[in-house]
Order: sequence, then structure tokens, then C-alpha cells
Amino acid sequence: MEYRTVGKTGVKVSSLCFGTMSFGGGADKETSKEMFHRTREAGINFFDCANSYSNGAAEEILGECISDCRDEIILSSKVYNPMSADINARGLSRRQIMLEVENSLRRLKTDRIDFYFVHQFDPTTPMDETLRALDDLQSQGKILYPAVSNWAAWQIAKALGISAKEQLARFELIQPMYNLVKRQAEVEILPLAQSEQVGVITYSPLGGGLLTGKYGVDKMPALGRLVEDEAYTKRYSGQSNYEVAELFSVHAKERRIDPASLAISWVMSHPGVTAPIIGARNLEQLNAALASLEIKMTKEWREEITKLSVAPPFATDRTEEIFRPLSSEK
Repeated sequence: MEYRTVGKTGVKVSSLCFGTMSFGGGADKETSKEMFHRTREAGINFFDCANSYSNGAAEEILGECISDCRDEIILSSKVYNPMSADINARGLSRRQIMLEVENSLRRLKTDRIDFYFVHQFDPTTPMDETLRALDDLQSQGKILYPAVSNWAAWQIAKALGISAKEQLARFELIQPMYNLVKRQAEVEILPLAQSEQVGVITYSPLGGGLLTGKYGVDKMPALGRLVEDEAYTKRYSGQSNYEVAELFSVHAKERRIDPASLAISWVMSHPGVTAPIIGARNLEQLNAALASLEIKMTKEWREEITKLSVAPPFATDRTEEIFRPLSSEK
């Protein structure tokens, strides 16, 4: 296992992070614990969770798993999503953050969360209120580092600016979606992270199963997240996504590599990515994800795979400026 430093924190994490969204949902408690122990055997020390995963059950199961190794693992959780029907049981207000961190600590059976993510952007709460609440939690030792998921690059940059100006704890870790068919993070989020030395753990490296070899232009399994989950069906509904999936599957099979393993390895090879988040509902899926560690991805091979999908547009329309060499002429 390779270990990488998260931004400027000095914290070293495994090059794969294990996401526990399936705990208490797609995976029962026994299977969840089996997967946890398998990841530990593989050298993974980084585990990602959220208060809303299985409505708190994922944190409870993960809390049981880490009870005898808490100081050896890096733990993250999140706040934002609704936790009940109550009108205030959601968002990033100081009130909600302070309530939910206590609930997460109780379920996780720990005294601190290493990286505490704001799960989504909250347009109803001033950004500085959210940042000050996170700063207070860091001062109290209940979280070690604030982190951010699913924000646009401009929102993250604005937050970093406020934190610097007001001397608040800044976001030290970003969690964006990133895979071969969803490459928007390449445009601004990953360059921002590299510029500001912020760690990045990316989710959905398999595109909800799209890049596992089970999907193609005229190929659709009877069961699977893209079939059963409306949100994923909509997210990957474009015909071009299935065309890329088919090309990628052929590429992987020509090299006798499991497409799932290769898809994760491709994400892991981006210089701005600290660790992809892998998830699984059973040991078979988990072992395929762990096999990505055995793939030696070269720069040339990564470029070959990258060409299978369409690059996202540049952040500026002045593309002629991007490719024009610097000149001393006025």
C-alpha cells in the first residue's frame, strides 16, 4: 500500500479510501464488518462516512469496526443532508452543525472526527457562519480538519479566502465526483487543490457501476445502481456515457484486466488526487476494487484511456490564449 500526505496537514493516508455508504444498507452488519477487516488487511487506514448514510446506521457500524483500532485510522464524516422531517434538521447552520457533530461522535463511538465534511452547498446559510462553526469545532478538538464535498471551485476558493482573511480553520480536503465519464473536476477543482495544497478524495470512480464492464450501448443488467436508483439513472443517462463505457470495457478486456480495477487505477493516477473512494456491497466487489493497487498505471497508458472519453470544456472561452506561447512582444 502506498501512503500519501493530505495537502499540508502532514496526515498520511492510504492511496485508497474505503467509503462506507453501503453499511447498514446494501451491506448488512456482518458483511460490512467483513469488508472493513479485508480493507485493513490490505493496508487501508482511511474510512469515509456520513451522518445520512443509512440514516446513521453506517456510522454506528463503522464505530463498532474501529473500536479497537481508532488511533490507527483516519476517519471522516459529513453534515448537511436531512436527518429527520424537522425543518431545521438539515443544512449548514451553526445549530445543525453543532447538533450533528455530537450525534456523529456518539454513533462513531469516538471523541474526534479527523476530517469533517460539509456534504453539499447551503445557499440559505452565510458561508462565514458555517466556517466559524467548523473553526469552533476544531478549537474544541471535536474535529481535526474541516473538509468540503460537492461545492463548485469558486465556492471552495471563496471559502479559502474567508478562512485566510478571518484566520479560521480552512478546508484541508475536497471530495468531488470524478471518473472517466464525469471529468468536470479536471477543469477547476483539481487545479485549485494542487495550487492551494488541499487534499482530494474522489467518489464514484466506477460511475455507479457504469465502468465495471456490465454496461454498454446495448448492454444493461437487470439489477444495479444505474437501473434501480433514479438519481444514478439520471446522472448517467446520456448515450455517450454508455459509448465510453463500452470502449473502456473493450480496452480493459484486451489487456485482461477487470474494468472496475482499471477504472479506479485511472482515477488514482491523477496527480491531484490523494485517494479515490472505493465502495462495495460485498467482498467480491471489494476485492475487484483492491486489485487496482496491483496495476502499474503509466503516464502514456493513462493518456490512452483518457482519450476514450470527451474532455470537459476549458474554464475559459479564450482557448487561443491557453495554447499560445509566451512572448515578449507587446
